[in-house]
Amino acid sequence: MYYGEELGMRTTDPARIEDVHDPMGKIGLPKEKGRDGERTPMQWDGSKEAGFTIAAKPWLPIPSNAVAYNVEAEAKDPDSIYIAYKLLLTLRKFEAALGDGSYEALNEDDPNVFAYLRRSGDSTILVALNMSGQPRTVAFQLEGKGVAGSTATPLYSSPSSAQSSIQLQHVELAPFGALVAAVR
Repeated sequence: MYYGEELGMRTTDPARIEDVHDPMGKIGLPKEKGRDGERTPMQWDGSKEAGFTIAAKPWLPIPSNAVAYNVEAEAKDPDSIYIAYKLLLTLRKFEAALGDGSYEALNEDDPNVFAYLRRSGDSTILVALNMSGQPRTVAFQLEGKGVAGSTATPLYSSPSSAQSSIQLQHVELAPFGALVAAVR
C-alpha cells in the first residue's frame, strides 16, 4: 500500500517544465520526472495546503481535490475508501484466514468476478470481487474444495449490505462490488 492510497490520493505528474523543481526531473522531463513525479503531500484536512505544512508553498502542489479527499473528511464518511481500508485491515488482523491462511482460487474461468478462499484452521473466508460495471450473480460450489458450508456471514461488503447470511449458490455482487464473508 502506497501512502495516501487509503484516501484515494493520486500521483500528479508535472505537465510543464516550469512545474519541475527536482534537478533530475529538469534534465529528463518528460521521461524522468525526478521527485516531482511522486505522490503529493499527505492530505490531512481541507485547509490550505491540506494541513500538511504552514509554508507558503510546498515543493509539490496540493491537488484541488484535497478539499474532499483528506483524512478528516473521510474519517467522518462511513462509505469512504478510508473507512473501507480501516475495516479491511482490522479484518485481516483478527481473522486468521486473512492474515496467514492458504489461498485457493475460485471460478477461475469467470472473466468478471475474481474470487478466492482463504483458510486457516477451521476458519474459511470467501473473497469475491466484481471487476465489471455490471451486477453479477455467482454460484460457489465449495463441496469439491472440502468446504461443507453452504452459507456465509458477510464481514465486509461494498456497497454495504444489511444481509446477515448469504446463500453461496446465489451470491449477488453490485457493479465493482466486493464481498468478504465467513463460510459457515
